Amino acid sequence: MLKLEVIVEVHQLKKQGFKVAAIARKCNLSRTTVYEYLERDFEEACRWVDNLKIRQRKLDPFQHQILGWLKEHPDLSASQISDWLDECCSFTEVDDSTVRAYIRELREKYHIPKTVTFRNYEAVEELPKGKQMQVDFGEIKIKTFEGKWIKIYVIAFVLSHSRYKYAEWQERPFNTRDVLRCYENAFEYYGGRTDEIEYDQDKLMTVSENGGDIIYTEEFQAYKQQRGFLIYLCKAADPESKGKIENVVKFVKNNFAKNRVFHQIDSWNEQCLAWLERKGNYQVHNTIKKRPFEVFALEKPTYEKSPPYSLSRVTYNKNCA
Repeated sequence: MLKLEVIVEVHQLKKQGFKVAAIARKCNLSRTTVYEYLERDFEEACRWVDNLKIRQRKLDPFQHQILGWLKEHPDLSASQISDWLDECCSFTEVDDSTVRAYIRELREKYHIPKTVTFRNYEAVEELPKGKQMQVDFGEIKIKTFEGKWIKIYVIAFVLSHSRYKYAEWQERPFNTRDVLRCYENAFEYYGGRTDEIEYDQDKLMTVSENGGDIIYTEEFQAYKQQRGFLIYLCKAADPESKGKIENVVKFVKNNFAKNRVFHQIDSWNEQCLAWLERKGNYQVHNTIKKRPFEVFALEKPTYEKSPPYSLSRVTYNKNCA
């Protein structure tokens, strides 16, 4: 009945003089769907809706699984559910828009509302290939397989031009050696380094957690000089100046980590790398309207290759914590 009501509303708005674009916005439909609804008369629409009720849809075999996820985690996004269907059920036969529509219907039918928060910081100029990488930290509380809640920490990297992402997690706040190791892992993951690295001076230069400095200025300065990259410091409490990485940290936390069950850090990092390949760097980016991995393929040849850093035990290990 809900779909029939929408069709009736579309016809009524058209009779009131609204243009197709305005109807699409008011009804949260695509213009193609509006045109399709306008071509149907009321009796035809009733028959069409009745046929939809008995038609087997591609996601119907997974309805019980999806409902279980939604009831346990009402804040799940359609993007997460699409990724979980891929990861847990090896199902990739529908696009994200189809999943969104299916989830919306399930939420309405079973009264599972979703609380939405919006925070967007990406009013930042576009930069040329190989110019800049942004870095930031995040933390999140997650549930273990034993039912306990723990806090884990992430360092996230994003290439400003292609939006190609990399992230590493660990079970304690980052210290200097952790950060340098992750920088090396990121350079290895990207196949080189950018000319410039941008980060938040408050977090990387002065903030301490649990009594340990995240960055010791003297050691990091020596590392920077040996590696030869430039540093751009964001203004304190000014997330707009590093909007790309603000969005990446949020994306990694909310799309990958949120509602996922933690077993141990090695498998968690393996899952994160698989998610980056499957989702984080694959799906079309909202700003550049392209898949990051495709843009990265063109950007990668511009990176400067760096010899291995001399810090002991700084080696690339995809499963490192």
